[in-house]
Amino acid sequence: MSTSRANAAVDPQPELLSLATARVRDAFVRPPLYVDGALDLVTVCRTLAAEDATTALVRDAGAGGERLGIFTTTDLRDALLRATPPERLAVREVAHFPVHEVRADAEIFEALWAMLRHRVHRLVVRDGERVLGVLGQLDLLNFVANHSHLTGIQIEEAGSVAELAQAGARVDEMVRLLHVSGIRIERMGQLVSELNRRLVARLWSLVAPPALVANSCLLVMGSEGRGEQLVKTDQDNALVLRDGLDHEALDVGGATARFTAALLALGWPACPGGIMVSRPAWCRPVAAWRDAIRGWIHGHDPEGPMQLAIFCDAVAVAGDAQLLAQLRGHLDQVLSGADTFLARFAAAADQFHEPGGWFARLKTPRDERALDLKKLGTFPIVHGVRALALEYRLRELGSVERLRALVAAGHFDAARADELAAALHLLMGIRLGHQLRQRAGGRAASNEVRPSELGTLEREPLHGALEIVRDFRLWLRQHFHFDAL
Repeated sequence: MSTSRANAAVDPQPELLSLATARVRDAFVRPPLYVDGALDLVTVCRTLAAEDATTALVRDAGAGGERLGIFTTTDLRDALLRATPPERLAVREVAHFPVHEVRADAEIFEALWAMLRHRVHRLVVRDGERVLGVLGQLDLLNFVANHSHLTGIQIEEAGSVAELAQAGARVDEMVRLLHVSGIRIERMGQLVSELNRRLVARLWSLVAPPALVANSCLLVMGSEGRGEQLVKTDQDNALVLRDGLDHEALDVGGATARFTAALLALGWPACPGGIMVSRPAWCRPVAAWRDAIRGWIHGHDPEGPMQLAIFCDAVAVAGDAQLLAQLRGHLDQVLSGADTFLARFAAAADQFHEPGGWFARLKTPRDERALDLKKLGTFPIVHGVRALALEYRLRELGSVERLRALVAAGHFDAARADELAAALHLLMGIRLGHQLRQRAGGRAASNEVRPSELGTLEREPLHGALEIVRDFRLWLRQHFHFDAL
């Protein structure tokens, strides 16, 4: 390990602090700009312009003593709609009193939560009785985003699994903070997927010999490959080896075993189906992968379609990406004329049916029977769209990207695509919130949620999303002629 890396491990720089320990004072707090409550709006705006500011703190003396308020350019917009001219309107008349405050030593999470709870975009930051300034939502989110960049640097610089574990914990904390702040689920997915892919690639470089890294292609698959994984779930990974390698000389077995064990230590549970590089079925030379793909499509193994589905979401994260490209080209060739297989492949989207009817259960808030959000909601969308992408030989991996490509190519209705994308994001958001609550309570994250655990603002949209899924399943039945199978 280099001297700088060793020092970083022992004495991390303040700017690399975990979001779990970051405080409000660590973010950018704008110095306070005070104006008197009796000033007219034109004078206040001149002051703001001179200071290149968009916010002022309003000191207003009254019978009960001085009070502190806040005036923003949004308040100016509303003030201009009044009958009183701005030069005759005192700023105290349009400012907001009292201000919402946060302690300088409060966790970043508290500031995000306060903004969400009070529906404000700015908080006054106090250090004891002293006002440090104003924390804006954009500045706060920029701090979180900048932290993600620094986390990426930490991943690249990590010299051990222990150092990667620290970076991975920061990614998990980031998911929680971004969810609370209301960041769109697809933006979160992009950010988290990028960091996780970097982490997995760095881990592979730590546990595998350089010659093995150079002569193989490490894949992540499933929701991680699609960029739709937010909370660490089952490992879904594979390794494509260049033909003719000496497995023993390159320690393929040892490297893949170390990789799987390290991912366990980093928080990724083992895949119940064994879809991990440490299993021979998911660690093969190119020629063996070609045979496997042909067998999935033309063989008689009932698991073939689902194994292909997993492979369809593969993305190269380390090594020679051309090895994966070769296999994708081979897949297109094998699929030629395989319409019956495609129908059988797509039919998996229609395999899960909830006994008792989810409609009535969502209308019964106290119902304790669990609904599986993956089986009923996300899987039919993800797999149905995946089947269409496979049918039309599209290379996009994310479900929404696949929908957009289908629409652009004239294979799918734009309005239906928008509905499915919105339903998928809603379901992902509800599932994420549920999984974060489970983890906070010391439980393992799952896809099952009880209607009694959902509020009205979640149950009603969930009902609408599941109706969209049901309609899509009916569309898939007609498109792929499931009845003929």
